[in-house]
Amino acid sequence: MRIELRYFAAIREALGASQETVELPDDVRSIGALRAWLRLRGDAWAAALAEGRAVRIAFNHVMTDTADTSIALAEGCEVAFFPPVTGG
Repeated sequence: MRIELRYFAAIREALGASQETVELPDDVRSIGALRAWLRLRGDAWAAALAEGRAVRIAFNHVMTDTADTSIALAEGCEVAFFPPVTGG
């Protein structure tokens, strides 16, 4: 399955990419599994998307919970990663 990934702000800077299209292995079917799979790329990926690190995720432009396994990834979907927004 092919999906679109988008990276924003500090995550984009850490990974050196703003977007990419990836072909997922058969066992990656949820947002949580996707994040874990991306961490396997090592170094910057493991740090930027580390378990326990605050990362916001949008699935097809809707905010989601990274631990939500009920959201199934689908061909052509878009998943965006960005740090939490702070303001003052």
